[in-house]
Amino acid sequence: MSEIQLVVSDVDGTLVDDDKRLRAATIDAVARLRGAGIGFTIISARPVSGMMPIADALQIDAPMAAFNGGTIFRRDGTVLEKHVVAPDVVRAIFGSAEGMAVNRWLFANNQWHADDANDPHVARERIASDQEPRIVTDFAPLFDRTDKLTFISDDHGLLDELEALAASTEGSATIAKSQPYFLDVTAIEANKGDGIARLAKMMDVSLASIAAIGDQMNDIPMLTRVGLSIAMEQGPQAVRQAAQRVTASNDANGVAKAIAEMILPSGAAWR
Repeated sequence: MSEIQLVVSDVDGTLVDDDKRLRAATIDAVARLRGAGIGFTIISARPVSGMMPIADALQIDAPMAAFNGGTIFRRDGTVLEKHVVAPDVVRAIFGSAEGMAVNRWLFANNQWHADDANDPHVARERIASDQEPRIVTDFAPLFDRTDKLTFISDDHGLLDELEALAASTEGSATIAKSQPYFLDVTAIEANKGDGIARLAKMMDVSLASIAAIGDQMNDIPMLTRVGLSIAMEQGPQAVRQAAQRVTASNDANGVAKAIAEMILPSGAAWR
């Protein structure tokens, strides 16, 4: 039996509902964790700016991880660790996408840069990033400071093709979908498996005593490294199969349900 000392949650598709809102049930459940002496923090593909409102609402003072673990920071703005994508890798992957019908976002210095203000996903990203995009036509001046590069398309097969091309480019990066329509490229160190390990070390807890909750392909690296892994019901089959338990969807208070039924019921322990 392992005692759960820390819960680490993904944000979009997990902690927040489909309207990007924190529900009262989730806020209450996190408060119950705190009352039971169990820590709580978040790891997300979001930039720091998009995580701050969540951190404020949930009063998270523990280290948190943005850009899939690329930037580890505190709510007071202190950056504890930061990894960017190698410029040559960014350049090569942009080359792989040349001519493809995908839109491009690049996050650098915590600023969101986009090539199309009319992309249908921009409106929701304004909420997720808690900022306005800076529209650019030339991304090259940003290649040496790339926190995250995202390719956007509702043609999921096209993104699969680009994912394979990007994975074959020379150099190292973490390439994974954070949503079916988002293909993210982050530093090789910026993956949720290594990110959750760094959070564990900073918070002086073992991976075996962590419960992690997520819903997408980029969550699998952390789900496979912790003591208790929980997937959201609406996630892809591969994510659900990678987890030990499955909770309700994010629109059905899945995180609150997991906390109540899988983490807290037996004295914060699981078998």
